[in-house]
Amino acid sequence: MAVVYLVGFMGAGKTTVGRRLAELLGWDFVDLDERIEAGAGEPIRELFRTRGEPYFRGLERAELARVGALRNTVVALGGGSFTSAENRDLVRATGASVYLEAAADVLYARCATGDARPLFSTREAMAALFERRRPLYETADFRIDVSRLTVDEAARRIAALLGLAGGEAAR
Repeated sequence: MAVVYLVGFMGAGKTTVGRRLAELLGWDFVDLDERIEAGAGEPIRELFRTRGEPYFRGLERAELARVGALRNTVVALGGGSFTSAENRDLVRATGASVYLEAAADVLYARCATGDARPLFSTREAMAALFERRRPLYETADFRIDVSRLTVDEAARRIAALLGLAGGEAAR
């Protein structure tokens, strides 16, 4: 398998679990949002504010195409990456996707601190965005509920689910 893509809503733990999964497998790790910010030279929140969401989504699509060419890499996608049909097709063509599922209340609690989330500012706005995106996340190749798992448990279950070394199945 070339690339494992972690998909899901903001606060699901894609970056944290992704780093641990990559470490467990001895693979590289990429946070797509971090790569976009590094390439653009500014935070995503600022890109949304000054250039707009369509501009950001174009950067995201281009960066996703670049990471799709990597091998033995775990990629944490941004919360909206998998909502694009073009992005989903690219993910399917280059690897396996795993939806890190969590209840809306869990996600909101994890996102409530800080102001780095550009698309919502209230619990209601977050819930509406989550409900629009959830059916698309559910089209991922695999799905794991991370609401009550530790980071290590989530990483090991994903590795086992994918039949990769380092997971529970490898013990």
